[in-house]
Amino acid sequence: MFAIDLAEDAQLFPLEVWHAEEFLAHMDRGRESIGEFIGFPDRATDLESARELLRSNAEKSAADGARLYGIRLGGTLVGGVLFRTFDAAQGTCEIGCWMEPAGTGRGLVTTACRVLIDWAFDVRGMHRVEWYVSSGNSKSIAVAERLGLTREGVLRQRHLHRGVRHDTEIWSLLAPERTAARTA
Repeated sequence: MFAIDLAEDAQLFPLEVWHAEEFLAHMDRGRESIGEFIGFPDRATDLESARELLRSNAEKSAADGARLYGIRLGGTLVGGVLFRTFDAAQGTCEIGCWMEPAGTGRGLVTTACRVLIDWAFDVRGMHRVEWYVSSGNSKSIAVAERLGLTREGVLRQRHLHRGVRHDTEIWSLLAPERTAARTA
């Protein structure tokens, strides 16, 4: 199986339909913490819905669109990262992340997002990587900061999640900024 080492005991790998049982178990363990800001736990509530979520993302990936990756720690799926959107023609994509409590505090999300950003810019020639985050999600905002993204603004009450409207911050990194940071 294809995997990229993030740390000695952690790997990044493509999440596929055949991972549905593992994905559902992960969602069950992190349902409340993961679901505080993102919808995966509300969409993957049983094996069939977990398969459907992964199948839908596999179709998007096959069409050169969204992509979904898991993060295993010690052989257990504890989180993931994704290209929520991927528009090669426009040179723009959006990345995101999630993590259950067992995987937090190790820098795995930041490292995995760097892998995605490097691939988007270096392999696919993207111009802009975006990061959309609820203003209340301080952990995700901290990742955006560690990745060197720039906060562009706030879309007030943009996202309805679990009956509550959330402000959404937009962060981004442009190819020229990344190149300048690497050569400084």
